[in-house]
Amino acid sequence: MENKVTDPVVAIAGVTGAVGAEFIATMDRRGFRVGKLKPLASARSAGKTVGFRGRKVAVEELTEHAFDGVDIALFSAGSAASRKFAPAAVKAGAVVIDNSSAFRMDSDVPLVIPEINGHRIRQHKGIIAVPNCSAITALMPLWPIHRTNRIRRVILSTYQAASGAGAAAMQELVESTRANLEGRSFQPTVMPHPYAFNLFSHNTAIDPATGYNEEETKVIKETRKIFEDERIAIGVTCVRVPVLRAHCVAMTFECENPITEDEVRQMLKDAPGLRIVDHRIQNYFPMPVDASDQDDVLVGRIRRDLSDPSGHSIAMFVAADQLLKGAALNAVQIAELLPQRVMA
Repeated sequence: MENKVTDPVVAIAGVTGAVGAEFIATMDRRGFRVGKLKPLASARSAGKTVGFRGRKVAVEELTEHAFDGVDIALFSAGSAASRKFAPAAVKAGAVVIDNSSAFRMDSDVPLVIPEINGHRIRQHKGIIAVPNCSAITALMPLWPIHRTNRIRRVILSTYQAASGAGAAAMQELVESTRANLEGRSFQPTVMPHPYAFNLFSHNTAIDPATGYNEEETKVIKETRKIFEDERIAIGVTCVRVPVLRAHCVAMTFECENPITEDEVRQMLKDAPGLRIVDHRIQNYFPMPVDASDQDDVLVGRIRRDLSDPSGHSIAMFVAADQLLKGAALNAVQIAELLPQRVMA
């Protein structure tokens, strides 16, 4: 009897959220083969429908028993939901690709950016983690440099959009901006501070001992795990900015050996998932408006760091769609690299 490859049953946990919608759109756009879609969300969303390839599919409640027959489970329902339901999905036979921080630093869980360490996927034990969105944005252009001329120190400052905090934060930015322009008062309920025409330190808890917030700590730890380099020195400041979609990162990195602007451009020009946007005469560089709805990470402002006379340091600026490469696209790329299911 001839064996045949069957299309996987794909569950999406958190399907009604901003990333959940992008899971569906990204699979469609990339032609990812799906035998059956199983949309999952909280009890209050159960019974709603989502569009998938020309038909409406009913949303089911996310429970520990929702994964029977599922091959791939894409999770973007928050860390608490991942910790509660991902083990049940694995027990049912699914491979979990998790967009939360729940399992990223577990030694048994691969933390994967396919362009960097896709080979780690085959080492999974049921769960594969998608890195933090700011880490993905920064590491995509740093990796081609690091593997040629080791980066020993990097300083990052992030400019993070509302999309990183989900659909509710995006809506609050829209509503608060409208209220501000109309001269009305607005009380934020999603963000801890006024969002329209304002920016603030990333809205995660601050470690009183170090002064670093959780987002910054994630970037530091995840960089070392993905690069498999515990010696790399990292300083990071994460800031929320009043942009709907697409994160930006300003970075300055120091290499072990001298490096020039031209060498950096040569390393980046053909790297997968990157696009150089570096037009000095026109003063045109990566911007959220250009990165939104794009798969590529945009890289520009490539220049020598004048504070380092040794010639070992370069500064640059990057932008990437947080909902795509920072989340849904990275997850679907991982799914594309999973072994196909063969039935006898």
